[in-house]
Amino acid sequence: MTDDEKRRWKGPTGDKGSSGRRMSERKVVARKAKNESSKRWIERQLQDPYVKRSKDEGYRARAAYKLLEIDEKMHLLKRGQRVVDLGCAPGGWMQVALMKGASEVAGIDLLEVEPMEGAHIVQGDINNPDDVDTLMEGLTGPPDLVLSDMAANTTGHRQTDHLRTIGLAEMAAAFAVEHLAPGGAFCSKVFQGGATKEVLDLLKANFTSVKHMKPPASRAGSPEIFVVAKGFKGRPASG
Repeated sequence: MTDDEKRRWKGPTGDKGSSGRRMSERKVVARKAKNESSKRWIERQLQDPYVKRSKDEGYRARAAYKLLEIDEKMHLLKRGQRVVDLGCAPGGWMQVALMKGASEVAGIDLLEVEPMEGAHIVQGDINNPDDVDTLMEGLTGPPDLVLSDMAANTTGHRQTDHLRTIGLAEMAAAFAVEHLAPGGAFCSKVFQGGATKEVLDLLKANFTSVKHMKPPASRAGSPEIFVVAKGFKGRPASG
């Protein structure tokens, strides 16, 4: 994050002087973890340089760096955009969009999200039309960019988790096609192997460019990958 970008984004910067204390506290939490899976997750967090960097630079989650790295290659974020973030908790991607100069940012999640200056946040479900209407009230027009880092709660059963993630990607793509402004872009988490044929067919029919990428901030052992679609063709004018 450049000094200029830090000035444009008005969020908590974190207390760098307390980093040692935070690390000590997290180690205590790791020792008290209820099961081995939780313990491994916490220990991985402790060793992850992106976690420390996100604390130092004031991002709510390490996931912010995934979007920054995707944008570095795909050039999605532009000043003055209207942006929708699906599955926005805890807010790292909204922070990045605002830092990059988005004029309007609206996010939705099933979980409660701490308020953020400059963002319109809705606790709700994108499958609920009323919640979607409330979400879109945060924008003065169709979004130029739809983002989705939605992830299903894991069950430990790989095939089940795979199908749930596919379902979220399909919902996000359908939302983008329904709501995007002409020329707009879409970025969504999908599963290893990329978007399904159904999602790819939908995106290729509605965008001029569809690509996959795995940003460096995405852990090597994670099955996630991202699909990026640019140049939304727009919906046909109704008769």
